[in-house]
Amino acid sequence: MSILGVTLVLLILGVIGTLVIIANKMGSHLKENVEVKVILRGDLNPKDSVALMQYIAAKPYVRSVDYVNKDRARKIYLGDGNEDWNKVLDYNPLPNAIYFKVKKDYLNTDTLNSIKANLEQQTFVDEVTYQQALVSKLTNNIRKASAIFLGIALILALVAIVLIDNTIKLAMFSNRFLIKTMQMVGATRWFIARPMNIRAIINGSISGGIAALVVWLILVLAEGIVPEIKAVHDNGALALLFFGLILLGICITLFSTHRSVIKYLRMKLDDLY
Repeated sequence: MSILGVTLVLLILGVIGTLVIIANKMGSHLKENVEVKVILRGDLNPKDSVALMQYIAAKPYVRSVDYVNKDRARKIYLGDGNEDWNKVLDYNPLPNAIYFKVKKDYLNTDTLNSIKANLEQQTFVDEVTYQQALVSKLTNNIRKASAIFLGIALILALVAIVLIDNTIKLAMFSNRFLIKTMQMVGATRWFIARPMNIRAIINGSISGGIAALVVWLILVLAEGIVPEIKAVHDNGALALLFFGLILLGICITLFSTHRSVIKYLRMKLDDLY
């Protein structure tokens, strides 16, 4: 019953931890898909275009870079559902441009404004544009969501510790006479506590392992129902979460068990009733 109780508490904590990981990964995914457009002046020769591409690609804030000529720009324009201008214009009014995506650590309004000012000083650059409103809103929403999830995770972690501690106390309560009897026949404190501490480590490992396995199965089931979740799957963070669940189960179970044993060893026999 103690294993079951600890497992249920760790399972709730694991689900919340998984949601925090998914939310954080989703925020990073959204950040890294914000595109900056460098509009070029006129028709550059290939040599100048390559030089400018290399200059931008070498910047530490660039995650990926792509050159979009007039023809590709027209295809993108029409792909967005816009009407063709062939009936009105006999030339392509769209400029050549370089599109690049910024690394998530650089995605804030101040940094992007600095990047914009720097690139607009280049000879062949006419204008640098990005969705300022989107970046500002995205940054604020991610910051708020992270704070909320972190607060919930901390509260649940404290609740989990208290619940696990109480669960172990109840489990140890049934062994209080056994502990006292061993003490009365001359067993040392370490001799009495050692097997129970070992059992606590085993029980904590089992509880954490079961909780981690169930969380993993829930995540796999969720990905089967909503395939988009796979795009924000983070195996490294999940491995740390599962290791943390097992470690938390061991530490709290061991601490509570050892404290209960010492408590009953210090109590008088009459107080056990």
